[in-house]
Amino acid sequence: MKNTHKYCSVNLLTGLIAVAGSFFLGMQAWAATPTPSEMNLAEKWAEARLAGNVDVQPPKAGLQVFANNDPVQKRSRNGGPMNISGNLYKKGLYCHAVSDVLVTLPGKAKTLFSEIGVDTNGDTSGGRGSVEFIVAIGDKELFHSDLIREGRKPQAIKVDLNGVSEFSLKISDGGDGIACDQSDWADIRVEMEDGSILWLDELPILNEGKLPLSTDPLFSFTYDGKSSKDLLSNWKFDRKAKKFADKTAYDLTWNDSQTGLEVRCEAIKYANFPTIEWTVYFKNNGKEKTPILENIQALDALFSIEGTVDPILHHQTGAPSRQDDYKPMQTVLQQNKTVRFVAAGGRGTDEQYPYYNVEYPGNGGLIVVVGWPGQWAADFTKVTVTHGKALQIHAGQELTHLYLNPGEEIRTPLMAVQFYEGDRYHSQNVWRSWMLVHNVRQIDGKPAPLHWAACSSHQYHEMINATTDTQIHFIDRYLDEKIGLNYWWMDAGWYVNNGDWPNTGTWEIDQKRFPGGFKPISDHGHAKGVKTLVWFEPERVNPGTWLYDHPAWLLSNKNPNGDKLLDMGNKEAWNWLVNHIDNLLTENGIDLYRQDYNIAPLSYWRNTDTPDRQGITENHYICGYLAYWDELIKRHPNMLIDSCASGGRRNDLETMRRSFPLLRSDYIFEPIGQQGHTYGIAFWIPLFGTGQRATDDYGFRSCMTPFINTCWDMRPEDVNYDANRKDYQTWAQVKECFYGDYYPLTPYSLDASMWIAWQFNCPDTGKGMIEAFCREDSIYESARLRLNDLDSSAQYLVKDIDGGFKKEISGSELMNKGLLLQTEKRPNAFIVTYEKTK
Repeated sequence: MKNTHKYCSVNLLTGLIAVAGSFFLGMQAWAATPTPSEMNLAEKWAEARLAGNVDVQPPKAGLQVFANNDPVQKRSRNGGPMNISGNLYKKGLYCHAVSDVLVTLPGKAKTLFSEIGVDTNGDTSGGRGSVEFIVAIGDKELFHSDLIREGRKPQAIKVDLNGVSEFSLKISDGGDGIACDQSDWADIRVEMEDGSILWLDELPILNEGKLPLSTDPLFSFTYDGKSSKDLLSNWKFDRKAKKFADKTAYDLTWNDSQTGLEVRCEAIKYANFPTIEWTVYFKNNGKEKTPILENIQALDALFSIEGTVDPILHHQTGAPSRQDDYKPMQTVLQQNKTVRFVAAGGRGTDEQYPYYNVEYPGNGGLIVVVGWPGQWAADFTKVTVTHGKALQIHAGQELTHLYLNPGEEIRTPLMAVQFYEGDRYHSQNVWRSWMLVHNVRQIDGKPAPLHWAACSSHQYHEMINATTDTQIHFIDRYLDEKIGLNYWWMDAGWYVNNGDWPNTGTWEIDQKRFPGGFKPISDHGHAKGVKTLVWFEPERVNPGTWLYDHPAWLLSNKNPNGDKLLDMGNKEAWNWLVNHIDNLLTENGIDLYRQDYNIAPLSYWRNTDTPDRQGITENHYICGYLAYWDELIKRHPNMLIDSCASGGRRNDLETMRRSFPLLRSDYIFEPIGQQGHTYGIAFWIPLFGTGQRATDDYGFRSCMTPFINTCWDMRPEDVNYDANRKDYQTWAQVKECFYGDYYPLTPYSLDASMWIAWQFNCPDTGKGMIEAFCREDSIYESARLRLNDLDSSAQYLVKDIDGGFKKEISGSELMNKGLLLQTEKRPNAFIVTYEKTK
């Protein structure tokens, strides 16, 4: 019988709140922030689902829609920016005449500001649409525009509100019917009497028709053939909650007195983000094995669908080491048609990526993320319910059909949901902010600093032909050439093996090549300010190694003489691994632990399970894997971990809380693929890395990421390294921008004839950068890129980092007209920086 483990769970109320380090409180100024209305959505949902309170008082301030053709949309029109005669806006209210919206403010108001006009789009272009805009207090009009048609430039209005806290925004049909009367209250805001500015699109819509709040559990399962929906209401229930500065932790527990099964949901509602997360644990507190527990869904819930347009599910490929890794895709969710996703081979981000954004075009949406470094499944279905349309979502470990032994415990995947309104890119940046604040490993209360690493893997067959002298020599050569180096990277093959690096399982440093282990290399590097990074792959066990001779610790698939899998759910094996790797790290001065995973584990897990224990091996294995990293972090609090699983095949949320993907994919170097990888991964994971081999601008910049590992051959001393130094200086100059908000500026494409570009924006400093690539077969000599989230009234100093231009441009022009880039060179890579001047 397998050992059962208590390291499966962490109690949020009494123990460690999370594993990402010491969180810094509050919001970071350089990160996107949610609106009060988004926070209200999450608060109401959490109050019902976690606190059991459906009698939540609506906020006193908000918008009440008494008339509008289709729903009022915030900050966008059908998912894109509002457009008044070519001027684009991502703040404001999109309405369709006849419209009447009552605005209730939290205090007395001084002045209303807006830019008004008929929205320019495929429906209205050509002068269609005719409306009049009205601001009123009761029956008294404070402002009444003349007749406005599409194509007219935006009209800036300023209305004295005379200290009122309530007024109406109205749009008439111009007397000729409502056809094409699509209208924008763009950049609409109120200056309050205390001088503060309140954006009206940040107020909640108070009377929207939505699903009633539900207090049902967020999860479901079948137990002894009966649905949890029928069982849990009859079990003993206990609810605990504890407030922290940046979150509220909930512990919801159900106990079955007959069989001793305890079901515990540990959840967190974040104070400064519209984000809720939870994990469900199942433990047998009885004296006999439980009945069959099966079909466990970590998420089983209905969500309101806003608006009249079918939801769009935004999803991506995982990282199966291809040019199209992290490719963004979208699927329209149609009525009663289930869209299902399943992990591949037991590695959580292999073919599929368990990060999803459900967009209700023009009406916000929902982010749903499955955190499971194993075999998960998720499905999305648009359904009809009593109160209208809804989205049914199920997600969890793909296969569970098992009993629990006395004292045994399992868990579900970590689930996270985030509510948003308006623009999808805004929601992705709020997610990036939440990742940086609450998930990314912290060092001294801040996200781990970005670093530049280097290796000699391409010169010495990984580490098979490396020696102590070669590693020290490479460190010195980088420093001699004045190329900054934070980490020296030693990859696979340093251990005792049969002459090739895949022969893993004897985790002892080869003393013939490295007398005294890595300590001489680490000491040399540390003396010069360079840390060491070392590769491990403890889970895959190759024949002929030390671990292979410990069969009780190993899992086999249907090839009994092939690779084995170290059973991370075996307590004895787990204890040996923790202590052995800890000793190697400590004795050899290793600063960064890199763990690879070049094996698909699913067949090993399922080959081990009996028919009445399906999913148990995987579950204990995942618990052991996460606990192993937690223990390494506990013993080495400032040590970073690099997650590598044949590249990026295990970059799920649980793993990312403990590590960074320093090699986001095993598909490396090729420029177009690298551009596409950055375009996709940056939506979800703020800090990531890849390998660097190029020294030309286009090749290097295509691979420029927050973390870099250069693979340059530094042995020749009679070579000019100016290009290498320039690359390092370029990265060092702009690296802080990677912490900022991310916006794609072109559609995603791997076509060699296209341009691709994106923006990283840091609103607190007024700085940012654009990376743009004109590919080798492009027929276009220029691209005009509209930037995002700048101060429209400010001037920005915009510079091509190569000295091609330097000029001041207004934020309004950069966002509406766009930045023009021109080139006759193919291919070409631009890095353009900007900084607010006034």
